[in-house]
Amino acid sequence: MNRIATLAKKGLRLLPRATLILMLLAVPVLAMPMMRADTGHRIEAPAHKNRSVGFVLLVSLQRGQSL
Repeated sequence: MNRIATLAKKGLRLLPRATLILMLLAVPVLAMPMMRADTGHRIEAPAHKNRSVGFVLLVSLQRGQSL
C-alpha cells in the first residue's frame, strides 16, 4: 500500500507540470485556424515590371546579320 501511495504522490506532483507543457505545445496548433480565418488583408509583392531587353537584343542581332 505504501508503494502505491508513493507512486500516486509522484504522479500527482508531475500532473501540473505535464499539463503546462501540453498547453504550451497545444497553443500554436489551436491558434492556426484562427489565423487562417482572417484572409481579408494580404500583403502581396509588387508586380514584376516587364522589361523589353529581349526585344532590343533581338533587333540588334538581326541588324548585325544583315550587314
